[in-house]
Amino acid sequence: MTDTDTMITLVGSRLAKEGEEFVFLGESRECQKCKLKRTCLSLEPGRKYHVVKLRSDTVHECFIHDSGVLAVEVVSSPVVAAIDSKKAIAGARISYERPKCTDFDDSLYDLINPEGINNGDKCTVSKVIDSIDEGLLSGCSLKKVELNL
Repeated sequence: MTDTDTMITLVGSRLAKEGEEFVFLGESRECQKCKLKRTCLSLEPGRKYHVVKLRSDTVHECFIHDSGVLAVEVVSSPVVAAIDSKKAIAGARISYERPKCTDFDDSLYDLINPEGINNGDKCTVSKVIDSIDEGLLSGCSLKKVELNL
């Protein structure tokens, strides 16, 4: 991670801890009247972020977060997902596609439908974690991987 990878934003004071991860959901109606919204809304909606550093102890009022917001530095978080085994090569640059498996064990739901990534997103397979037991799937060969956007 380099300094250029970090972004400054405001997050709810309860989330403002180093190591905390969150998915940025985007602008709320209440954000329209806030004078700090440009700082908060600098992130990409639907993406997963990781708090790397608190910037200040100053709590700012917020129409959404009842305990206010704090300035933090964040980076994009890797997404752990299931992808087709043929694409699961460490270092490969791929266009993400959700597996087309329709019959799978409930324990795989979060891997097959991961938060923070969308079909068509360009990403890099940073790590191949494991093969997924084919007994939990029907008609698919998948691997659990870590993806970086």
